[in-house]
Amino acid sequence: MHPLAERIIQKDVRALARAISYVEDQHPDRLALLKDVHAYQKQSYIIGITGRPGAGKSSLVSELVAFLRRQNLTVGIVAVDPTSPFTGGAILGDRVRMSPHYTDPGVYIRSMGTRGSLGGLARATKEAVRLIAAFGKDVIIIETVGVGQSELDIMHAADSVALVLNPGAGDVVQAFKAGIMEIADLYVINKADLPGAEKMKAEIEHMLDLVKHDAPWRPPIVKTVSTKKEGIAELWQTLADHRRYLVRSGEGQRRQNLRAVAEMLDVLKHQWQVFIKAKQQAPEFLRAKEEIAAGQKDPYTAAEELFSAWLKLKEPDHTTPDG
Repeated sequence: MHPLAERIIQKDVRALARAISYVEDQHPDRLALLKDVHAYQKQSYIIGITGRPGAGKSSLVSELVAFLRRQNLTVGIVAVDPTSPFTGGAILGDRVRMSPHYTDPGVYIRSMGTRGSLGGLARATKEAVRLIAAFGKDVIIIETVGVGQSELDIMHAADSVALVLNPGAGDVVQAFKAGIMEIADLYVINKADLPGAEKMKAEIEHMLDLVKHDAPWRPPIVKTVSTKKEGIAELWQTLADHRRYLVRSGEGQRRQNLRAVAEMLDVLKHQWQVFIKAKQQAPEFLRAKEEIAAGQKDPYTAAEELFSAWLKLKEPDHTTPDG
């Protein structure tokens, strides 16, 4: 077993931090490490918190964590921030908002930049969650970037997805058309002390009547005011209700199976990208580039030929020993 994997299972927080850096930085030991911890993952409850920037996601997560700690539950947080396409850096603002929990040994917080990944999550988010689960946290919260329609990746990473909205933040009908609201297992109207909270709740209920009228789980709507610590207990109760539904209906196992397959595909795609990058100085690749530039070959034929050559694809040999 990888030494870092052993230390993670023994709840060494420094080993966990280093392991997450391994998956972020594509360390050569990354896959070996993930394979070693796979069998030791605790059945952590994974919650996705998504919503537009300024919705109060970080403040809401901070209050939810404080509530969970009062219930003696341990918590892991993965907060994803956008990476600048110009500097390559990320403003990890959650380090500031989550600061009250940094000295709590029952809470582990990791911020990571998207590094160009779309879909609201960093490419390494799911792997970081796997490592935190192996560490043994009871609840793992993923806070997405908050960029609107591209938040859909969270549905493949979390057991329950909470969409955070604000009164007066836009037309609910348009939000449903964008698709982001369809992935939510519950809706949180944060800053519910602002005018328009009841109107927004009524609009969501109306849309649910249209699109979720026959669904086995109708997403509940919870009103919170995170700055006043209001509605946090109700939010957790609603999440707990959804978790029980997942277990009772078998939907939770189905989602876990889908996540496992999605992770396999992610690894396959990434390994293929690494392979292609390494092959870009190979003679056949350089020759294909020259042929395309000279107009001797179209890019589609070139790509098809390279793909076949690299995978050593060939027609099955149907000939018999007698010829």
